[in-house]
Amino acid sequence: MSTVPSAYKDLLEKKAFASLATVNADGTPQVTPVWFDWDGSHIRVNTAKGRIKDKNMRSRPTVALAIMDPENPYRYLQIKGRVASVTETGADAHIDALAKKYLGKDRYPYRKADEVRVTFTIALDRVQVTG
Repeated sequence: MSTVPSAYKDLLEKKAFASLATVNADGTPQVTPVWFDWDGSHIRVNTAKGRIKDKNMRSRPTVALAIMDPENPYRYLQIKGRVASVTETGADAHIDALAKKYLGKDRYPYRKADEVRVTFTIALDRVQVTG
């Protein structure tokens, strides 16, 4: 299944964190909790250029995400996918929108002066649900 069932789409809209798994250069997994949003068909995540997840997703675009319901962690989505696009264009506005969703703040408060933000759009290859 590569679409999210209707009964689980709420997990894509609420303030749930995703655990994003990427693959390191040596083949080992790397997992990071991330903020995300959903454009109706893709998951979007944002990071700073040069971070491990940035390097991993650029070099090895296969990823997995687990998104747990914050009210019931036994109810979750598991998504296997691939990076469909990477862009710096609009990435500052994207992290600000995520800060609004997750922190209730209009601007991302942890921005560093020298960092370059990047948005990764992830296409869903397989979706599994539990709970």
